[in-house]
This record gives sequence, structure tokens and C-alpha cells, in this order.
Amino acid sequence: MLTDMADKKVDFRSDTVTRPTPKMRRAMYETEVGDDVYGEDPAVNKLEEKAADLLGKEAGLFVTSGTQGNLISVLTHTLPGQEVILESESHIFYYEAAGAALIGGVQMRTIPGKRGAMNPSKVEAAIRSDDIHFPSTGLIALENTHNRAGGAVIPLSNMAALATIARKHAIPIHLDGARIFNAAVASGTTAKEIASYADSISFCLSKGLCAPVGSVIVGRKEWIDKARKWRKRLGGGMRQAGILAAAGIVALEQMIRRLPEDHALAQYLAEGLAELPEVDVVLPETNIVLMNVEKSGLTAKQLLQRLEDEDILATDFGPFTVRLVTHKDVDRTGADRLLDAVKNIFKGEAR
Repeated sequence: MLTDMADKKVDFRSDTVTRPTPKMRRAMYETEVGDDVYGEDPAVNKLEEKAADLLGKEAGLFVTSGTQGNLISVLTHTLPGQEVILESESHIFYYEAAGAALIGGVQMRTIPGKRGAMNPSKVEAAIRSDDIHFPSTGLIALENTHNRAGGAVIPLSNMAALATIARKHAIPIHLDGARIFNAAVASGTTAKEIASYADSISFCLSKGLCAPVGSVIVGRKEWIDKARKWRKRLGGGMRQAGILAAAGIVALEQMIRRLPEDHALAQYLAEGLAELPEVDVVLPETNIVLMNVEKSGLTAKQLLQRLEDEDILATDFGPFTVRLVTHKDVDRTGADRLLDAVKNIFKGEAR
């Protein structure tokens, strides 16, 4: 069994910290590989076909990360000088280093949402008219689940309304579906149903699905062919990438069905935190818990430092908000360690 110094820590920072399963490692070792830039890697081809089938699209493209998948998608859908409408706290706007503006020359038009969901009437009002003073609207981008909204699931009714508006104005929709399978599990539907409201979707293999590297984007075959060229331009063409894709195949075949465990643990964690008078917490829909600790007199960073002294890791999401993400590599024991540590910190009894 592989171990490292991190094994003693309880890591709630993100579901990106998950490590590949033994079956993934075995598949990575045993898989047949080829040169993917030439389209000759059988594992990559299988992964892309499987991903496209799961989401009801014609083709898929294996990319290095969710950020690269979103950037490729924006660049493929838009032209320099156009504008992208997206939610004001979305990952593309908040965490992707302005890549679309820097590389693609596109502008972001942000719409404040409610738990990550944009009001369809406000989105339609933001679509630019044909005027020489304005950029044209080239894309509407959605995120489901929504990270900064605490893993909130965007309702299908909201996505359907936005899709109707997009078709009316002949504007494509891209879905940042990094955790689309969490959204499907939580809403009792399928990833294919969620994906049906978007022209392209990116999703992560390296978050709750536990693969070590990679994301996949899916869409129409003609669109994916164009996206493949953008992947090449960005230096994302990998060679014997089947070693990585093999883990992604295992992720899609075996790891989606265990996501309810992460959701249940997040619920348990949130319910325990809600009992503390120093904490305000919203009960989660998926695997992300946001707790506000302003009433404790501590900032988020101060609490995180004291938790780290207890070998517990988490992330700040603002001056007083801490984000906790559940995943395969944390369990009820880890959650109890966190709850006990937070209680002791507030009591002044932590080491």
C-alpha cells in the first residue's frame, strides 16, 4: 500500500486532492498506448467516446485540466472582440486567470446570480444589440454545480429557460460541468439530461471521480475538431496520454456511483457545524460546505491556521468563510476530527 506524509492529515481543501484508486493505477500500468496527437491512442479514444456517450454528444476531447477545457471551449465558440455572458462568481470568471481575455481577446459580461443561477430575463437583457459601439455576444457560459455558491445545483428549469433564450438569439451555451455528475446525483437526473441544454460541456475527471489528471470536453463532432486545433495551439496535445486516460475510463465506469457518499458526508458535516453558535452554515446540496465563522471573532485564515495545527486542511472563501469539500479520501472519522477541532478552537482548548 502506498503511503506518504500527507496520510496523517485530513484534507478538506478540495476534491482535487483525491488519489487514484488501485484499479486506476493498475489500468494505467496495463493500458495499451499510442500517439494521441495522431489520434492513435486507444485508451484516449475510448475515454472520449465514453464521455461523449454519457453526456449525449457526438464527440469528446481529452484535455489536461478543467481550466484548459473551459478556455478551449470559449476560444472555439467565440471570435476576438466578442463578449461572454456568465455568472459573476463563476469559475471561468473568478479562477481562470483571465485566460479568455488574454488569449482569445474576448470580454466577460457578468450577471449576479442566486446560488449560481442567472435570471433568464437579465441574461436576455444583457445580449448585445447590433450596434457598432458594442461587442457582439458570442457565448453564454453556465456552471453546474456552482463552486462559489457552495456546490449548488442549477435547476434544470433555469437551464432550459436559458437554452431557449440562447436558441432565440443564435448564441451557443457552454457548460462548465466540472462536477456535473454531482449535479446529476443530487437532482435525481442524468448528466445527459443536464448536458442537453448546452452545446459544449467540460467536466473534470480529477475531482470527485478521483483520476489523477484531466478533463474532457464534449460537443458536436465538427465543433470538437475545431477544439482539437485550439488544444494544439495551447500546447495541450499529449502523446502516449493513454496512461492518463486509462484512469479516466475507470473513473467514469466506477466512481460516479459512489458520489452519494460524498454528499452524505457533507450533510453530516454541515449538520454538526450548524449546532455551533459561532458558525453559520447552509446545508449543502452536493459535496461542498461553506461555513461562516464571523460570530466566533476569528477570520477564516485564523481558523484555517489553527485547524492546520491539528493536521486538518481547508480553504478560505472570503474573510470569514471557510470551504470544506468532501471526497473519497475523507470519511466520517475525518469529519468528526474536524468537528471536534472546531469546537475546541472556539473554546480555546486547541493545542
